[in-house]
Order: sequence, then structure tokens, then C-alpha cells
Amino acid sequence: MAVNSTPESPLPVGEVSRLIGGWIDRLGAVWIEGQITQLSRRPGAGVVFLTLRDPSYDISVSVTCYRQVFDAVADVVGEGARVVVHAKPEWYAPRGQLSLRAAEIKPVGVGELLARLEQLKKALAREGLFAPERKKPLPFLPRLIGLVCGRASAAERDVLENARHRWPAVRFEVRNVPVQGVHAVPQVVQAVKELDVREDVDVIVVARGGGSVEDLLPFSDEQLVRAVAACRTPVVSAIGHEPDNPLLDHVADLRASTPTDAAKKVVPDVGEEYERVRLLRDRARRCVAAFVDREERGLAHALARPSIQDPHRMTEERAEQVTALLDRGRRSLRHHLDRADSELTHTHARVVALSPAATLKRGYAVLQRADGHAVRDPGEVEPGEALRARVAEGDFSVRVDA
Repeated sequence: MAVNSTPESPLPVGEVSRLIGGWIDRLGAVWIEGQITQLSRRPGAGVVFLTLRDPSYDISVSVTCYRQVFDAVADVVGEGARVVVHAKPEWYAPRGQLSLRAAEIKPVGVGELLARLEQLKKALAREGLFAPERKKPLPFLPRLIGLVCGRASAAERDVLENARHRWPAVRFEVRNVPVQGVHAVPQVVQAVKELDVREDVDVIVVARGGGSVEDLLPFSDEQLVRAVAACRTPVVSAIGHEPDNPLLDHVADLRASTPTDAAKKVVPDVGEEYERVRLLRDRARRCVAAFVDREERGLAHALARPSIQDPHRMTEERAEQVTALLDRGRRSLRHHLDRADSELTHTHARVVALSPAATLKRGYAVLQRADGHAVRDPGEVEPGEALRARVAEGDFSVRVDA
């Protein structure tokens, strides 16, 4: 809609910016395709800034989106990638700047396929289907190997020929199925399940030669991945060549870079095993011989010791020491007894000499009052008081004379 204005009555810049913003808002959300020429993801910022360029024309437009929108495709989208964006035009009035607010970003072509596979890979990884602790070990020598591959394919020939060359007695149960196209996934899943229920199958190999991303898509199908994850039998993935990496490689118990590599990892080499047995046998012989020699030297050394050759020598030497110590002990005890006897005699003589009985024998007497107390002072007795006189040979009564 035209806006009336003249040189005498021009419109303010703000009014023009507001009108432009109104016209742009009426456009609504659109799908646009372009090439990312600039990408800005600032750490911690909640918004990602992109610049989309039309490869056919020198025209670019700014695009903003929330971080969670870009994170959904961040693993497969970068500068130089072609994408399809669902965005709504926005007009930033203060700067007069047009940009697009993206609500969804999709890679174009193979990039879109890879993005979907990456999203499925993350979802299955979160469920724990790729966890290392879920991996089952392969048997050392499988009795019967289940092989799922294309009919008369190079992958089948590589696995069978290399496995039989390494171990001629190996046996295979082969299931030929389509390995690309619309019928590949259900038939591969059915073949894996049939081999898994058999008790005599010890390991299952899923093999296919190289191909494009589209050719290998069946081996990244969610149905096949979940079927392999549910197998009780160890599964080996041998899809494509070294750079190829379908989702089957992540869920399988072992990944082989090629079908030939799968044969080498599943079946041991009879020549190598024979050589290993020979080396181990020789090593065991050397170990036993070294052990016997070491024990013989130890036994000879033990027999050469004086204690073994003359076992009574030590007791005879110790007998002289025991006799000497015994004599010393007797002399010491006799000395102690003699000294104790002498001391006892002297002590007895001193006790006898100092005893009251000896004093009484020399003619002394002890006067005792009626209460038994000895008289020590003449003032302690009264005239006429009866006392008891004790002498060496007895006692008798006396009376105090005034």
C-alpha cells in the first residue's frame, strides 16, 4: 500500500521503519534454501547466528535461531553446508535490519540422511544399546558360523575362503538375503533371528561389500539394530570397507573393517595355533627343567650344611656349655647357702646375748606389780605392797618393807 508523502511533509525514519516491519510481518514463515557462509556459536549464548547465501546470486541474508534448534543438526551442519530452513522474516526497527528467525534447519541431500542417522545413533546410544558392557565375547573356535550376506557376493566368497584357509574344518550356515533395497531390512532381520535361535550356531557374521551411503542404509535401520541388540549369540558386523560405519557396527559385539577381516577375527589360524602350542610346550619344558635344576641345587646345598652332615655336633657342643653352667650354678648356690648360714649363726648369737633371759641368768631379777607392770622406780610401790620377783629359773613373791 502506497504512503502519501511530499518534500514538505516527509515521513520520519521511525515511521518508515515501522511500516516496513508491518509489511514484513504479513509475509509469514517460509521455507528457504541456501549455503551457510558464516556461523557464529558463542559459548554460553542462547542464540546462533548464520549467514545464508544464494549460490546462484550474490545475495545473502542473516538468520538467527535458538541454540536447541541448531544443536539438533550441529553434528552434520557447518560452514559451506547447504540447508533448508523454515524461518519467519523479522525486521529490527532500531537498526533497519532484516533477518530470518529459524524454527527448523534441515541438511540437503546426503547431509539430511546423515543427520537422521546421527539423531538415531544418539537416541539408541542413550538407551544403552552401544554400551561396551553389553558386548559378548566371541568363542575361540566356533563349531558353526552363521553368515548373512548377498547371494553369490564377493563378501560371501571372502568370508568362506579366508575362514576355510585359516581353519579347514570350519562349518558355515549361510543365509543369502538382499543387502540393499526395500526388502533388505526385513530379510536380514529374519535371517539373524533364525540363526540366533539355533543352539549349534556360535557366532553370526553379517557381511556386505562396499557401497554408497544410500546402499548401506539398511544396515543403519533401527529395526535391524534392535534385532541384533536382542541376540543371545555374538554378532560380527562386516559391512563395506574401512571408512564405512553403519549403526550395525556400533551395536554388534565385534566390528570388522571388511568381510576378509571378519574371517580373520572369527576363526583362528591353524598354523599360528600350532606354532603357539609348540612354543608353549617348549616354554613349559624349559620352565620345568629350570625348576628341577633349581630344586636340585637347593637340595645339594642343604645336604652340604654341617648341621645335616653331623647332626649331633651342635648338641655335643652345647652339652659342655650346659655342664659348665650347671657347675657354676651349684657353686653359686653353695656360696649363697654358706653365707646365709653364717649370717644366721651371728644373728642368733646376738639375739641370745641381748635377750632378757640371758640378763636374768647373770643374777638379775625383774619385779612386777600385781597388774603385771615392771617396777622401774622405787616411788612406784607402796610399803607393804606385794610384788612378784622373776629370776632366771622362775619367780617368787616379795613384799615391800617400809
